[in-house]
Amino acid sequence: MAFVFTFPDVGEGIHEGRVVEWLVAEGDTVAEDQPLVKVETDKAVVELPSPHAGTVLRLHVAADAEIFVGDPLVSIGEPGEELAESAPPEVGVGPAVTGSTEAPAAAVEAAPETEVRRPLATPKTRALARKLGVDLGRVQGSGSHGRITDADVERAAGAGSQPAATPVAGAAKVGTTGITAEGEVERVPLSHLRKVIANAMRASKHTSAHVTHVDEADVTDLMAHYRKVKPVIEEQTGVRFTLLPFFIKALVAALRQHPAFNASVDEERQEMVIKRYYNIGIAVDTPEGLIVPVIRDADHKDMVELATEVADKAARARERRLGLDELKGGSCTITNIGPLGGVFATPIINQPELAIVGLHAIKERPEVFDGEIAIRKMMYLSVSFDHRYIDGAEAARFMSDMVRLVSEPMLLMARL
Repeated sequence: MAFVFTFPDVGEGIHEGRVVEWLVAEGDTVAEDQPLVKVETDKAVVELPSPHAGTVLRLHVAADAEIFVGDPLVSIGEPGEELAESAPPEVGVGPAVTGSTEAPAAAVEAAPETEVRRPLATPKTRALARKLGVDLGRVQGSGSHGRITDADVERAAGAGSQPAATPVAGAAKVGTTGITAEGEVERVPLSHLRKVIANAMRASKHTSAHVTHVDEADVTDLMAHYRKVKPVIEEQTGVRFTLLPFFIKALVAALRQHPAFNASVDEERQEMVIKRYYNIGIAVDTPEGLIVPVIRDADHKDMVELATEVADKAARARERRLGLDELKGGSCTITNIGPLGGVFATPIINQPELAIVGLHAIKERPEVFDGEIAIRKMMYLSVSFDHRYIDGAEAARFMSDMVRLVSEPMLLMARL
């Protein structure tokens, strides 16, 4: 009897997702644990492996469709077997998504849905379609056995006849235009990631009593030290070395002195949960929205290791190749707003953490230094914190310590 693989419970409070891309087509023979489909859950895109070996009888969900835990994804049977319409096949779930620590939910009964076939195209052609925002499901293939070629994709993109096409992963959402009493408007569907971000921001503002404390640091000496070590480190290691590792180390040192900023709260038990580990979230600006990969055990890594890991995870965040486990378990977060300009901002806390540190632009300004006016490199640092559990005075002390560390690099080196 055919087996229906349903969307499993991946844990971490995730109940829904979006089908990004099918990796198999109806009629394909699949092995156990072979990747079947890419699904966007929370802020990660993960591959779901097949729980059974057999033949793909039916894909129950189209690419870009939203799915919920328990929804049928694919029916798998024996070679030559047909999916009976009169009786539902055996239904079950496969392994949980990589990175999950919870067991799958109980199986639910499902009925077969509309037949969906994966268009024939090479990986190179699929990549071209993603780049040009072309839905392969609406392209007539001119190649052998109906295979879609690069030329087919380019013709479809140039024809401009795709306003109703389903958006593909990585492509800009296509909107529809209309006329209101005020004038012309365009309606663009929200992406799954944008919905996740919106819900997270709303939940954070609803949950925490946000307050932001801002301080100013003279980073002239830090910049001088950085300019000396940067070329040496990059020549020796090949790693692009940025300023961020200095601030990660300064944050860890400040968190050691002010553990409330490296904590969460167990509301049910009314307990402060002080983290004795330092897993630092790094907010990454991607074309599809903000993603926060976590640098685990930042206190045990040197600056070159931090620079390497930050670069790797930031790149994979922009490519949507992070695993769920790489987005979980943070204890405090840094958001580096400086490269984008502005004076300072008031970041929203990344739940269930209690604080988020903002790094702002470094600018040359005239300042009083050693009793004289001098041009110094100055920057603002901010910390948004949950005022329910952290007082303003403690935030001022926390930020004062962090400012001192980034203003005096030798002091920071001594605290590593």
